[in-house]
Amino acid sequence: MAVPDILPTTWVGATAKQIARAVRRGDASATQVVADHLEHAARVDPELAAFRTVRGGEAITEAEKVDEQEELADLPLAGVPVAVKENTPVAGLPTWNGSAAMRTPVAEADHEVVRRLRGAGAVILGVTRMPELGLWALTDDDTGVTRNPWDLSRTPGGSSGGAAAAVAAGLVPMAHGNDGLGSIRIPAACCGLVGLKPGRGVVPCQLGADDWFGLTEHGMLTGTVADAVVGFSVLAGRRPDRLVPPPRLRVGVSLRSPVRGVSPDAPNRDAVAAAGRLLAAAGHDTVPADPVYPTRLGLQGIATWFAAAAADVRAAGVAPRQLQRRSRRHVALGEWAQRRGYVREADRTAWRERSVQFFADHSVDLLLTPALAGPPPQAAGWSGRSWLANMSTNIRYAPYAAPWNIAGLPSIVVPVGRRPDGLPVGVQFVGPPGSELLLLGVAGQFEMQAPWTRHAPGYPRVGTGSPATA
Repeated sequence: MAVPDILPTTWVGATAKQIARAVRRGDASATQVVADHLEHAARVDPELAAFRTVRGGEAITEAEKVDEQEELADLPLAGVPVAVKENTPVAGLPTWNGSAAMRTPVAEADHEVVRRLRGAGAVILGVTRMPELGLWALTDDDTGVTRNPWDLSRTPGGSSGGAAAAVAAGLVPMAHGNDGLGSIRIPAACCGLVGLKPGRGVVPCQLGADDWFGLTEHGMLTGTVADAVVGFSVLAGRRPDRLVPPPRLRVGVSLRSPVRGVSPDAPNRDAVAAAGRLLAAAGHDTVPADPVYPTRLGLQGIATWFAAAAADVRAAGVAPRQLQRRSRRHVALGEWAQRRGYVREADRTAWRERSVQFFADHSVDLLLTPALAGPPPQAAGWSGRSWLANMSTNIRYAPYAAPWNIAGLPSIVVPVGRRPDGLPVGVQFVGPPGSELLLLGVAGQFEMQAPWTRHAPGYPRVGTGSPATA
């Protein structure tokens, strides 16, 4: 006689795929799944400050509508609670953009990526915190400091810091983010998650004045590769992709930092070495292959970063004096950089062409680098500190992500273990245009060989019977 499935007492801690499968089969209701996660968020988020707003009753109402649908078979995220980053319009909510000064009125319609998530059956639990204008790899403002569930004294990174904290603590199984100079991959590395930045044009962006001159992409932060595959497919507007083991690859390995004078610490170097061993165990070949990061690339990238902030503030009609001190300086430098002609599409195009050519010149399929150069900085009131303190901290600990936004190439961060202090550590893979599924395939091989802890120790705080513990 067949043994019936033992259903969990709570869905907190389950993966998105587990939840969607259970809702589609009728083993769980979307309403109960969402109620479980709302209860968990109410208990845990006060110490994390991952959410700007939790939708509560609205989320329950949306879950009930999912349950009322007669046909759930085609909903890859049926009943899955999802968080959206607060710079992306969600109908019925203001769009905060990281600060009261940049907050826009209540959105009348969802952003396209939110529409796609809802269309896949997801329920929007709330919107997650980010730093003002999404400028920093540190998430806080004068209303709260977002904390890393792995160590509450540390930042979860940024700018999708609230999203990463929410997933690492089990508040949601997956969270939307966006990445202009590393804003998905940096928090993924800080919080032990999978973070994919798709290549340019794969997912519609439509943020701010001009998507940070085309540098920004939408993506998802997840605890598993399977959830990352589903999330990517939904945002890209295609049927869920089937992940297959990649063929034998030749992977270039580089520790070289894009920023002169900044180098990876021992745990990050060790992470790259560990990733090399995992690649070899999966049947791939590794070779040294250092990209050449011209000094002018760093200057152009920083000038574009400045100018993107200035363009967004102009488009919003906000007076710079209303911004945080660090942001005011950033915007002023952006105006200066644009007046001087330091922000040029031709420069970005040249780096993209050079980056694509790198793979042919070195006969490699992918590039492996550190994800970070150092540990996540302290969780503190960075929004009240000087521009220089924020700039130097950001550049010292997280220099590896930005070049690939400028190039518009897909890249992913994957966990590979822990630092001696117990914090997670990850590595970054970069691929040529169109290599998103290849990157996810390699990430899947890593997960099979060396499974990581999906949540920070002590999270989610639930009783026994969760799919995470069953």
